[in-house]
Amino acid sequence: MRHRFFQKAVMVIFSITMLSYAGVSSAHDAGATMDPHGTVPAFTGYALVTCFDDGDGPTDYLVASIKDTSLPQDNLLVNVQIIKGDYAINATDPVSGDGNFSPEVRVHGGNGVYQLLVNKTNAGARSFIVTYHCMTAGNVHTGTDILVKQFE
Repeated sequence: MRHRFFQKAVMVIFSITMLSYAGVSSAHDAGATMDPHGTVPAFTGYALVTCFDDGDGPTDYLVASIKDTSLPQDNLLVNVQIIKGDYAINATDPVSGDGNFSPEVRVHGGNGVYQLLVNKTNAGARSFIVTYHCMTAGNVHTGTDILVKQFE
């Protein structure tokens, strides 16, 4: 019961963090700690990102990258995936805790809802920041909303 409450509290904090960042600028960054107790190797965060024309033009693609902000640990990396329709892509922060983002990945899916997932490669708590942006074909930031569906 206590563990379930903690998971829900972390999900609420993650959601508020993601939504508060989305509201203050065109840069969309969110951070949290996956698996704070370090016991769930398959811990996954799952969100729906909606891309739309906010007056700057229709969306061409969603781009994302992830950064591990924890202390370095061998064999424990963080990943981000984007999925829309028949297209999916993955990026991994290749060096645990080095302070650098993974390579950017993108899916060209136009306006609409994209699935954005974050996970890790092994048991252990990992703090991270994920950055995500809906972009036009001319590389202009356009409308971006997010709804966190799972963080456990």
